[in-house]
Amino acid sequence: MFIATLIASESLAAADIDMARDAIAGVGGVPGAARWIDEGVAADLPFGRIDVAAARAALEGLLPSVDVVVQPEAGRAKKLIVADMDSTMITIECIDELADYAGIKPEIAEITERAMRGELDFEGALDARVALLKGLDAAVIDRCHAERVTIMAGAKPLIRTMKAKGARSVLVSGGFTAFADRVAAEIGFDRAISNLLELDAGRLAGTVARPIVGAATKRETLLAEAAALGLDPSQTMAVGDGANDIPMIEAAGLGIAYHAKPKTAAAADARIQHGDLTALLYAQGYARRDWVE
Repeated sequence: MFIATLIASESLAAADIDMARDAIAGVGGVPGAARWIDEGVAADLPFGRIDVAAARAALEGLLPSVDVVVQPEAGRAKKLIVADMDSTMITIECIDELADYAGIKPEIAEITERAMRGELDFEGALDARVALLKGLDAAVIDRCHAERVTIMAGAKPLIRTMKAKGARSVLVSGGFTAFADRVAAEIGFDRAISNLLELDAGRLAGTVARPIVGAATKRETLLAEAAALGLDPSQTMAVGDGANDIPMIEAAGLGIAYHAKPKTAAAADARIQHGDLTALLYAQGYARRDWVE
């Protein structure tokens, strides 16, 4: 049996669920009895006879401001989550904000956007951007963290609830340790992996320590963490927004594209376009009363 979880960023009505039932039936599926996870916000609609891809095609975009996660009903509560940081667990791209202090944000932000869309090689784009920051006072890192870093809505309940339910959480970022370690601690991750900005006499050296944490590292981390826990990949979740997240999203049991670039969204099992990160709790069947805020 499969399940479609409907998650509203505004409100979800019984008529919306009926429309989803009709859409499933319209492509040959057999919908079961819907049940609320949180009334007016999120509901599960079980179905059979058709596969996940057919149901997703029928449901995505059907209801305004409603995200849909379609997956096997068994094993929906995951035991491992691997997450991106910039524009996923926090609201900014840290390198763009560092560039703002250097007065070159538009130049660097354009490269970041192209890299996240998959138009540029990630490692080459990272080297190019960091080189432009050479000579920036290292004290700006702490200032940037204090003034610019905001935790994404839903990040704390997502990670803390999964941890309370026995899951492991790992933050894997193509960003920088100076941000990722503090973000991971604040949200509640078990581990953080990221890139180290090299310094020279209290200023940015314009280089990143090797090896660079990129797309391959993200995928390898998910698989290694799953193996260490004795988990099948189906018991894992990955979430990110950029092209360098695609390998881990494809390797996970449930790969989530979160307010993502088109290429990433196309590769994911589910796309969260409207809601915040608590949508990932609803996808696992956790009602608000179960959340650790």
